[in-house]
Amino acid sequence: MPLWLWLIDSLAFIVGGLILLLVWLVLRRRVITQGAGGTFDMSINRNVEPGPGWMVGFAVYRDAELRWYRSFSLSPRPRCRFARGTVLIEGRRAPIGRERHAVHLGHVIVDSKNDCDALQLAMSPTSLTGLLSWLESSPPGQRVNNVV
Repeated sequence: MPLWLWLIDSLAFIVGGLILLLVWLVLRRRVITQGAGGTFDMSINRNVEPGPGWMVGFAVYRDAELRWYRSFSLSPRPRCRFARGTVLIEGRRAPIGRERHAVHLGHVIVDSKNDCDALQLAMSPTSLTGLLSWLESSPPGQRVNNVV
């Protein structure tokens, strides 16, 4: 078999693999968000300092928890789970420096204390309003920390 046929076969294999990867990412997000109470884009940062460490993803409301998934991951499992009574949101600020390129355009950044060690969350102002409402409105009989 000539070398150029090997190159064409290899290129076709690579292109086919990339197409399958894209299809998997689209189907994964569709299956995860199907039947969800709400879905929104949210980035998290586990570093205290502004700038490095941002991971782009999306969050899905499920019962008494908020599940966060990385956007570009093959895993169908959430990377972080935020239980309703364990999340504390503090402050709000605009992205600064390199953060402007690491998070979605128009997102605001809030400091957070939670079980997942996500120290900063970035989301749109309307998503933040929804998250704060969700945190404050616990089901009857469930105690929730105050939001500052």
